[in-house]
Amino acid sequence: MVDRATTTEPAHTVPPDVAEGQVTFTLDGRQVTARKGEMLIAAAERAGTFIPRFCYHPRMKSVGVCRMCLVEVSGPRGASLQPSCFVEVAEGSEVTTDSDKVKKAQDGVLEFLLINHPLDCPVCDKGGECPLQDQTLAHGPGETRFVEEKRHFEKPIPISELVLLDRERCIQCSRCTRFAAEVAGEAQIDFIGRADQLEINIFPGLPFSSYFSGNTVQICPVGALTAVPYRFSARPWDLDQVESTCTTCSVGCRVAVQSSSNRVTRLLGIDADPVNHGWLCDKGRFAFESVNSEDRLTEPMVRKAGRLVTVSWHEALDVVADGLRAATKKSGGPGGVGVIGGARLTNEGAYTWAKLAKGILGTDSVDAQLGDGLPAEVVLGLPRATIDEAVGADTVIVLSGDIREELPVLFLRLRSGIVDGDLSLVELSPQATALTPHAAVSLRYLPGAATELAKAIADHGAPAPATADPTDLAEARRLAGADKVVIVVGRPSLAEDGALVAEAVQVLARALPKATFLPALRRGNVMGALDMGLSPGLLPGRVGLEPGRQWFTQAWGKVPDERGLGTTEILESAGGSTGGEGARTDKPHRNGARVRALVILGADPLTDFPDAGMVRRALAGADFVVSVASLPGPLSAHADVVLPVAEAHERPGTTTNIEGRISRLGQKLVQPGQSWPDWMIAAELAVHLGADLHLDSVAEVWDEIERLAPAYRGITRSVLDTPGATDGVVAPLTVTAVAFSRRPGSAPLDPIAFPGVESVEQQGAPPRAGLAGARTAGIAANAANAANGSKGAPEVGAGTSGDAAVTNQPPQLAGPFEITVPRVVPTDSYSVRLVASRRLYDRGAAVDAVPVLAGLIPDSPLRVNPHDLDDLGIGTGGNVKVRTATTSLVLVAVADPSLPRKVVATDFNVPLAEGTVADLIDATAPVTELRLETP
Repeated sequence: MVDRATTTEPAHTVPPDVAEGQVTFTLDGRQVTARKGEMLIAAAERAGTFIPRFCYHPRMKSVGVCRMCLVEVSGPRGASLQPSCFVEVAEGSEVTTDSDKVKKAQDGVLEFLLINHPLDCPVCDKGGECPLQDQTLAHGPGETRFVEEKRHFEKPIPISELVLLDRERCIQCSRCTRFAAEVAGEAQIDFIGRADQLEINIFPGLPFSSYFSGNTVQICPVGALTAVPYRFSARPWDLDQVESTCTTCSVGCRVAVQSSSNRVTRLLGIDADPVNHGWLCDKGRFAFESVNSEDRLTEPMVRKAGRLVTVSWHEALDVVADGLRAATKKSGGPGGVGVIGGARLTNEGAYTWAKLAKGILGTDSVDAQLGDGLPAEVVLGLPRATIDEAVGADTVIVLSGDIREELPVLFLRLRSGIVDGDLSLVELSPQATALTPHAAVSLRYLPGAATELAKAIADHGAPAPATADPTDLAEARRLAGADKVVIVVGRPSLAEDGALVAEAVQVLARALPKATFLPALRRGNVMGALDMGLSPGLLPGRVGLEPGRQWFTQAWGKVPDERGLGTTEILESAGGSTGGEGARTDKPHRNGARVRALVILGADPLTDFPDAGMVRRALAGADFVVSVASLPGPLSAHADVVLPVAEAHERPGTTTNIEGRISRLGQKLVQPGQSWPDWMIAAELAVHLGADLHLDSVAEVWDEIERLAPAYRGITRSVLDTPGATDGVVAPLTVTAVAFSRRPGSAPLDPIAFPGVESVEQQGAPPRAGLAGARTAGIAANAANAANGSKGAPEVGAGTSGDAAVTNQPPQLAGPFEITVPRVVPTDSYSVRLVASRRLYDRGAAVDAVPVLAGLIPDSPLRVNPHDLDDLGIGTGGNVKVRTATTSLVLVAVADPSLPRKVVATDFNVPLAEGTVADLIDATAPVTELRLETP
């Protein structure tokens, strides 16, 4: 018998080719290199050895509670069993994952887990994609020695409107509780009880109301947590799937879209390292049900004798063409046509509509932002940051709305950088947000005074606003002087002009020349729509109208003669007057032509534009209204023509996120009825207008975008099809734009969190011969073809075949810019200024058409500074009368000490006690002022 206490270990020599920061160890008899500080389980997986696990998740802290990942690790006293998810790789250590000792331990762990786990696999939603099933088959005992009664609980219990809990299936891996506490920062689900009565549950009377609850369902390794929309709806072997991008907001999370019988059954988050880390918000995860809605528009309709009737596409497009010609003729020019919307289109659809509007119709009154964005030149012209750069910066300055409500996964990424990294956050906001508790400094400003606060930060000699604490302001100045600064810019309030925020952004840009900017505009593909030219004064590729005139005239034949109108101006012009509800005159607008025809692309201004009165006047005053939509809505009652369009998951193409990252959209469904893809409607409408866009497929549209749009130059289809570009390519193309974050043939970062039949091999079940190898070989062949093919990405700045030499391309936008900033008149002592912010769940089509989400739309009170409520003699929860020059509402008021005095706040497009906040906002005013009175 060997005396291990006196045996000396042989000296370990580090191989000369091991880089600094790496260690070498022996894994099952072979030498492996790992990163210093890496957990054994991760190092083994990178080396091709899968160690079974339940509790381990690479995006969360290791806890080692399931003990399924036990391996033998050599030490001073010989080899011992240790949890590989909790032990770092040590230089020269020896690790064995397949010894008899390890197998017996794994067998024992599974036997204990199955003591109380019900054998209800045939009726469990996890059946067929269950890690417990797979690992029991690969590592378990094969039969049980227990004959005792299993424990029983009431099942299922709803812990939220979206998630159901079957407690008897839980194996106490703590994945859900750790996600809620560590990642989401909302510890609303936890362990209760002890011993054999230990269970997962919520706190009494407090539902699991997290915006990210669906992630706990996806990462659950058994069927304990199930999603209401998916429960009992399908079996995994009945599902087909395609990888795509979520377009519910503009973060661009990567998803797997799964369907059965031409209906989407669920969306799963894919771990795209540069973007979403596998997480999805619940709106993005469950909004797919709107695509399955029975109310979908499936045939074109034209208004005849006062009502919409079904017609053929040929007749509908003829009516649209005639209506647009009549509007152009009556207005004396193309300015008589205004195009609103486009942020829900694909890049290809947005480009095709921009080419139709600006190259065929000749109008520049085109705007994808529905009055809730920022001047497009500012957004596109500032140096862009990526999400990773924002998270890895020294300081992030946030001048935006509530990121958690508008871009939830960006909130998770920023929170992770603060909590788990060294990121410092400076918040500039008129009210508290979900990031306020995490901010190093949170500074308030009055609506309309963002520039004053920005100047105080940029210039130490500038006067400090009355709303800013001097100590906090000094700390903000210090943090703004850090080496790596990223500024997140969005629209903090819909009740103040976006130009006021843009002016503050440009003050920061001039004062911090090394800073980069991350737009926080919320609409799905708003960045792609702006890149494609769906904004006044812009042409595709982040090019101004005048600099790009010659280039695009050569390519398209013509471009607009002058800058057009934005959404607010289009609606104001169509209404003919601002003189009150229903008023109408033929007064021309800024460019000399009154807008008489409105083409509205995938939007409904009646519910989604800040000023409801202006929209009603515009729809009453317009001679001709075209709605391109997938679902009926309030706009349909005012439309002369309704054109059904394909929705998300029904169309191929690309999208561009807030970083400028272009990623693929996978088509999983056939569009219902006679609905068409967005690009096809524009191309066919051009034919009915007597022109031809010369675009016959999505591929041809993208090829033209790559050839003509300077910011997209070199991003060919072959580049997008490269396996390393799965997570997207950042425009403009650089050497590092294609981040090879997922290698050909690589397994999911967390196989347990990516359920489906194709993940079975990673769970340890007997592999299906040839499938994985064929898949890997196919990807590798595609990668070789992309790398060696003649259509690979050209060198930036080099000429290729096309409409003109690359060297003649117009320059891309580069700020700062001169913008028209409205003057804000100081408020009187009787008025208050309004802040109108966004909520994740609102009355937009993506939520209203989904039953499980529609019930989550909150009622919004009017939030008021407590001192202002005291002045009125009203307590929190009491009624207050809110009055403008034209409107009066009685709302419920609650005290909010985070608001400055003389500022009130409420939420946009959600129910109020009376009316909506859009009834109070005046889109033509720089800020919206109200009077508060006792009812």
